[in-house]
Amino acid sequence: MARVVQKFGGSSVADAESVKRVAKRIATTKRAGHEVVVVVSAMGDTTDDLLDLATQVTDDAPKREMDILLTAGERISMSLLAMALTAEGVSARSYTGQQAGLVTDINHGRASIVKLAPERILRSIEADQVAIVAGFQGVNENNDVTTLGRGGSDTTAVALAAALKADVCEIYSDVDGLFSADPRIVPKAKKIPRISFEETLELASHGAKILHLRAVEFARRYDVPLHVRSSFSTLEGTLVTSESQKGTDMEDPIISGIAHDRSQSKITLVDVPDIPGSAARLFGVVAAADANIDMIVQNVSTQNTGATDISFTLPTDQVAPTRRALEAARDELGYAELRADEEVGLLSLVGAGMRSNPGVSARLFSALWEAGINIEMISTSEIRISVVTRIEDLDTAVRAVHTAFELDAEDSEAVVYGGTGR
Repeated sequence: MARVVQKFGGSSVADAESVKRVAKRIATTKRAGHEVVVVVSAMGDTTDDLLDLATQVTDDAPKREMDILLTAGERISMSLLAMALTAEGVSARSYTGQQAGLVTDINHGRASIVKLAPERILRSIEADQVAIVAGFQGVNENNDVTTLGRGGSDTTAVALAAALKADVCEIYSDVDGLFSADPRIVPKAKKIPRISFEETLELASHGAKILHLRAVEFARRYDVPLHVRSSFSTLEGTLVTSESQKGTDMEDPIISGIAHDRSQSKITLVDVPDIPGSAARLFGVVAAADANIDMIVQNVSTQNTGATDISFTLPTDQVAPTRRALEAARDELGYAELRADEEVGLLSLVGAGMRSNPGVSARLFSALWEAGINIEMISTSEIRISVVTRIEDLDTAVRAVHTAFELDAEDSEAVVYGGTGR
């Protein structure tokens, strides 16, 4: 008997028939003798519909009230799923994040988990019930409902699995697992049977959408095995575990996968004074604007001696406030010109085998050169190489690199590639 936490995304519970199908799947796991806790997202487009309603009422909704509104979606899902399980002859109880003991900080809209005390969930397990928890939400020290932001339901599931000492946390969505690339771009992308937390973190942080970064970070910190599966099939998915648990077969691939990201932009500051402290002041301004920097490149200015050009990438939705902050500090920073470029794409090659295999960089750059792709920026870690290209070249670049590293499957697999809900 195992203790299992199962998370079902919005596409898995999109309508009443989907809820009933998921209930049958949960019931099968329960009847096999396992202890089951379920985390569920809002149904289908419910969250988008609630956001639309809010914008019809006001252009400036208080964050506290938005959290109260948006958590309604998961409450609907959890109660319907409990009803469906009861109809299947399986005892079930639903709980909000607050009732499940999930306590957060006070940041509405993107709260972080402070502690989790799942006493009521444990009582349900002891009573041989399936406990169903609303994802994406908790309660703060002021007893106000909060939401966890992007990836909140995944994070809820992993946090519960850690607190309950579950044997595995199963993340169900509309795909069969993690793939070596986005199958919408690379039809012959391979499903990855097993991958380390570190590799998954790199993929998630550089554009792969199936698992959310916060959830993977939580899983690594508390060593919670993740099993990414489809709720629409019974196929084995992708097992995400600590690196020490990964196979050591000599034929294990060097590269695990390729991630891409169209949501990044580039800002370049021209003729920044090349003196000690310039970069510190510049990125102090950027940090105050709450921008998340990924890649940074500094070059000697082609225009003036004693000056340097500094480029960095950041999410496109953070360009406007960052630009305003940098322009307001122009006199202090002393740069000549600010250029913002939103027409860039990010490609990242990820694989733990890169640490001990020379020639990976050469093969990557040769593949891009042969495909006629120009590289604008480069960033590396022990298990990742990322490059910035023109956004119109990104799909071609992904396919070229995927083939160059022999990741193409012999027979393309028919998959649906989408999100996991929140």
